[in-house]
Amino acid sequence: MAGAAKVSDLILDEGAKGWSVPVGGPGRAVWEALMQAAVDVAVRAYEDLSPVQRERVLEESGNVPAQARSALVDVLRRARDFAGAARLLEAQGADAQAAALHEQAGALMLAAEAWLRAGERARAAAAFESAGALERALELYRALDARESMAQCLTRLQRPLEAAELYHALGYAHAELEALRGVPPEHPRRREAVLRMCALLDEQGESWRALVLLADARQESADARADEVLQAEHLRLLRHLGLGDGTSSSHESAPVTERASAAPDGYEYLKAIPIFGELALEDLKDLFRMAQQVAIPEDTTVLEKGARGTGLLVLLEGTVDVSSGPGLDARRLNTLGPGAWLGEISLILDGPTSAHVRSRSAVRALRVTRADFQHYLATHEAAALRIYRLFTHNLAERVRALSA
Repeated sequence: MAGAAKVSDLILDEGAKGWSVPVGGPGRAVWEALMQAAVDVAVRAYEDLSPVQRERVLEESGNVPAQARSALVDVLRRARDFAGAARLLEAQGADAQAAALHEQAGALMLAAEAWLRAGERARAAAAFESAGALERALELYRALDARESMAQCLTRLQRPLEAAELYHALGYAHAELEALRGVPPEHPRRREAVLRMCALLDEQGESWRALVLLADARQESADARADEVLQAEHLRLLRHLGLGDGTSSSHESAPVTERASAAPDGYEYLKAIPIFGELALEDLKDLFRMAQQVAIPEDTTVLEKGARGTGLLVLLEGTVDVSSGPGLDARRLNTLGPGAWLGEISLILDGPTSAHVRSRSAVRALRVTRADFQHYLATHEAAALRIYRLFTHNLAERVRALSA
């Protein structure tokens, strides 16, 4: 109450210098309530106005003292008119506060411009990306040397070779491979992309998938079928896989049943995680490219009970033990292998880890850090809505199960 009385006194003091409530205006009830420091009454009065009348109040705010405008900003925030509050704050030069309110209002381009004026280039870039202004986002990411974000933007701008070069420099082989898949058959550097994809798959021990990819690529056009470099690589892979001397044409196209029998890769495992169950294809691909492959030695702590969660870990190879704690007397709760995932809750909720996880063997995994995931949510609005909806549903099911 003391704070409210002080605001009222300031407004009344200004009134003594010549300021008064706008006469006959639609917002008179709002201004009178503010004069009396009755903020809740002012909020309700503002909410009862029509859109045209609310616009008039915003226009009237230009003729009242700064203290009254600040009090009106508080009213607009409580009334959930985030766009109106952002406009008033922008007029006062409070761009960072205005940007956050523009985001709450869903006005992402306005938010991006406000973040930029506030000197928050990383937040401006994320807002531009989320708004679909990818070229502007790319420009800012380049200035910040944010290469992962640059690569994501380049992929979304359908510039896969540039994205692949960045992923190669970062050492993200799976992301480079996914980017190169976006090079169309008619692209003048298609052969280069195909050969690089084959090399990446071969290096990962997936020579059979490389052979399938190459065989399919050679069927894309007459030029591709006659290409001597592609033919030489095709024959090399056939010999490498022990499929005769590589001269038979029977291997030109791999059988569908054999293609389908290949072990699921990290993308398939990521796709199987429940909170990603409603993601559209391109959104899921973007998330997959954001993940980083990590190698964890045998008998190493993967997640420490009580420590803050660091993000999602999807097991590709090897096994881990999940225990009630780190001590020798701890109870082993589970043993997990390829396809299992850990830490998905820490992507959204910043809290301590509930179990202790240690590698039973050497492990290869995909990691999505909490920081990267928060950036993903900020730049993929539709995907964020779907993820939060499923997360909330799954959390409610867990609570219901515990209650039962």
